[in-house]
Amino acid sequence: MVAPGRADLHMHTNASDGWPTPQELVDHAARRASLNVIAVTDHDTIEGALRAREHASKRARLHVIVGEEVSSRDGHIVALFLERRIRPGMSAAATVHAIHDQGGLAIAVHPFWRTERVARSGRVHGVGWLAAELDFDGIEVENATPGFYVFNQLAHRLNLGLGAAELGSSDAHILDAVGRAYTEFPGRTPEALRLSIESGTTAARRQRYRAVGLMRYAAWGLNHQRYAVG
Repeated sequence: MVAPGRADLHMHTNASDGWPTPQELVDHAARRASLNVIAVTDHDTIEGALRAREHASKRARLHVIVGEEVSSRDGHIVALFLERRIRPGMSAAATVHAIHDQGGLAIAVHPFWRTERVARSGRVHGVGWLAAELDFDGIEVENATPGFYVFNQLAHRLNLGLGAAELGSSDAHILDAVGRAYTEFPGRTPEALRLSIESGTTAARRQRYRAVGLMRYAAWGLNHQRYAVG
């Protein structure tokens, strides 16, 4: 039996508030994280994802999906398989519609996370119970951000009733986080991953951080007070 593929579908570069460049992210994911597919999902831009996809085209084993973490008025939404940037500031319903309108997939990431921090686009948080009301293609039930245990448990409970595709993603802002949570799926390609999300045959997994990784995440947080984790 062929081992399932691994995807990390929520990651950031220095095109928004991450530390690594798109090239560094791709190189680390290919060499150190045992991933087959990644999605680069910078805040309200696809520039980092486009650069990452171009860099990954030189590699045979790692595929990059162009994504974006969109700041809707109702919370953050990850868009996958994009051709064009999704405009921030719309309602969650309009954002999901815009994603689907260009053939993308809409993911409710960290739906129950809340913060008092303010980013350039306003307060940053998940979409909450709208994850159950709107036409999302998947629910992020494992987010590897340190301290997100309760938020992940709430997302798991929500999805028990929904039965949507469950996703695990690192929400990486530093290289140590890449692959700490991931999505298992039958196959090794973006096409196989998409089919698995649409058919609800994904599985969310996570791994422990090394101590040095937690220290680096703390350092990242101290140096990025103008952004909120997302």
